[in-house]
Amino acid sequence: MPNPLPFLPELAEIAGPLHRTVTDGPIPAATVHLLQLRAGQLLGSTYFTVRETGALRALGEPEERITAVATWHDAACFTPAERIALELVEAVLTPNPSGERVGDELHARASAHYDDREMWALVMAIAHIGFFTPAALIAKPIPGMPPGQNYTD
Repeated sequence: MPNPLPFLPELAEIAGPLHRTVTDGPIPAATVHLLQLRAGQLLGSTYFTVRETGALRALGEPEERITAVATWHDAACFTPAERIALELVEAVLTPNPSGERVGDELHARASAHYDDREMWALVMAIAHIGFFTPAALIAKPIPGMPPGQNYTD
């Protein structure tokens, strides 16, 4: 599909502040990109997976940590705070046939690592991926290309 901005220029007014909320927030950039990489994996989005892998490499993250995101449950290379961020994004994006996706126990464990401002920043980092999920899965932006140049026209 072509770049959406010529058709919906207002998207730039929405996406820009949402992106800045995530990138300028209190959560370390590596944590944000780790959870967004996991989201891309769960959603089956090559675009998100390539984008977040590249962002983590640009931050200097070791390949071990990048590749271990897919199996983070068993990987020893993540901090407790990173692990809870990964658990939160998995809970949000994985259906739970028996009830709530993010129950009180998970919220309490996350709150032990993150204060209220940081929790909201995590919520917005997950929402950021959620906002762009339909575009990534339907419009299929070209992986590895910068925004605005990642569509067919």
